[in-house]
Amino acid sequence: MRRPIPLRLRFGLLAMLLGLALSSLASLELLAAAEEYESIISTELLRGQAEDYARLLAGGTPSALPRTQRLRGYRIDDPALPQAYAALPLGMSEDPDNENSHIGVFDTRAGRLVFIIDLGDIEARERHQNRLMVLVTALGTALSGWLGWLLAGVAVKPVRKLAEGVEALPVQPRPTHLADQVSHDALGRLARAIDGYQARLVDADANEQAFLADASHELRTPLAVIQGAVEVLQDDVNATPAQRKRLARVERGVVEMRRLLEAMLAAARRKPLQAESVDVATLMRDAAEAASDGHGDDVTVIAGTYSLHTEPREAILLLAGLIRRLRHTRSGPLQMEQLDDQITLRIIEPEPSGPALVNARADTCTGTALLDRLAARLGWRVAFVSATQVVIMTGEEPSNQ
Repeated sequence: MRRPIPLRLRFGLLAMLLGLALSSLASLELLAAAEEYESIISTELLRGQAEDYARLLAGGTPSALPRTQRLRGYRIDDPALPQAYAALPLGMSEDPDNENSHIGVFDTRAGRLVFIIDLGDIEARERHQNRLMVLVTALGTALSGWLGWLLAGVAVKPVRKLAEGVEALPVQPRPTHLADQVSHDALGRLARAIDGYQARLVDADANEQAFLADASHELRTPLAVIQGAVEVLQDDVNATPAQRKRLARVERGVVEMRRLLEAMLAAARRKPLQAESVDVATLMRDAAEAASDGHGDDVTVIAGTYSLHTEPREAILLLAGLIRRLRHTRSGPLQMEQLDDQITLRIIEPEPSGPALVNARADTCTGTALLDRLAARLGWRVAFVSATQVVIMTGEEPSNQ
């Protein structure tokens, strides 16, 4: 696909074409003027010579016509007059065999006179002037292109400023007032279009948040009904072991659905994080309890008296989700360890751990889209080192309480 020409380069090329056109017109005008001046001077000079010599000849004064290197005069009946000149019409003519010679044929009181003037030095000057005009045209074109390039940089500076303002916009939609910073022309129209688009994004985001709030309320209601019905059925003394086993599976599914719903709503929020200082050990214990349905007896927490500045509710959702992913692949005691800006979750098992689930080069890769979005929202990076170990990089050095 052919790449479009940059805007500034287009301005420079247009200026270069304009310079070429103006320089060419000026050069042609100067050359035409010089040619016209040469014609006028040679015509008036030869006519003046013819009138002067005609007056002398008509008055009976003996006078020889000039025969110099530059100027020669002949009567029409002079045998020395070349035949090619004798056949020329009245007026000024150029010698077809010698471009430096100009011939004037005049009818006077003394008869028809023919004068020939040699303008070789003037013709040489004209040829030099032609070469000079070519050079002037080339320099004028180059100078126009350079000036056009400089002026284009000044002209597109507001466009660059507008582009920088657009690039600085955050990911979350917000109202902008870019049109107030630019002129009321085509650039202002572009800025107003961006402002209008941002306003539509803000409205769409508000509608999305309202939808999520309604969906959260409407989804929680049937989940609560299902969980209540399961609890009633579990209290039935006549239920068989097989039925109780199936009811337990249904209850786990409802609990998992509720957790996924909480994670989805947390990841979809557009509101800024309400970060606060949280004790790291408490945060990890709450996450382990949330992941094990209130039974965290097999969890070992290794952390000092440090605090982390984060949003506790969403951090607990992310850590609990990662713990559940680990326990889906391996069973055994869970060890949670905090060291500097890393939190490590590890399943303790006697056998060597299996192959890595996810390549550790990923910045935020948890294996599920919801947890990935939660990690990105918190600014954390997640990497599964193996099937039994995951490392969370919070990007913040915990502070000692």
